[in-house]
Amino acid sequence: MTTDEEELYDAGEDPYALALRPGREPVYLRLDDGRRIRMPVHRWHEQPTAADRSVLERCAGPVLDVGCGPGRMCRALLGRGVFALGVDITPRAVALTTALGGLALHGSVFDRLPAERGWRTALLIDGNIGIGGDPHGLLRRCGGIIAPTGRLVVEIDPHDVEEQCTARFENVHGQGGPSFPWARLGRPALHRIAADLALTVTDQWTSGHRCFAALAHRGSAGGRPDGALASTEDDGTAVG
Repeated sequence: MTTDEEELYDAGEDPYALALRPGREPVYLRLDDGRRIRMPVHRWHEQPTAADRSVLERCAGPVLDVGCGPGRMCRALLGRGVFALGVDITPRAVALTTALGGLALHGSVFDRLPAERGWRTALLIDGNIGIGGDPHGLLRRCGGIIAPTGRLVVEIDPHDVEEQCTARFENVHGQGGPSFPWARLGRPALHRIAADLALTVTDQWTSGHRCFAALAHRGSAGGRPDGALASTEDDGTAVG
């Protein structure tokens, strides 16, 4: 006997699509230089962590979750009474999000999206700053999606890194899906790109080993100048 959730999956799908099924084997991101990074698949399916909640608390609706995966953030926001829509290029991600009570759209962030320039918050978390392998182009696109007084909430690498590469998802047996462009971005690089795009980093914080930043259009009512920033831990204590 199969459940409705199990019927959402096809064993012939690539490792990323299969990773969307709870309880699967580990899934890795294999970079073109041979490095292998284990993906936090378990986190995609669990209740929001303390780090996730630090993001949720900074979300004003309506919210667009770019690369929503199984939709845990969308569903958590809806549970808080905040309208949220996910967008993901994988049909299985969209199917799972909606099956579990969320709202999601199948497509790319670079496609035409509903309510462009009307979203008060756009999310790029769980490594999704790497989408398309061009953080500059991705942030420019997301800046065009949010409202003039909206914000981007971005998860960044905890290390000082600015890397563009080719990657693929790979299972524990070394079987891989198709290659795609990817990127990793740390805080200094985010500040440089934001300044080039007339965006201001209005907030930055850490929770556990995860790092985040919020960006707004320069000159908008959405935030303070960079010089007023204080990085915080997840308990709200200023650390710098």
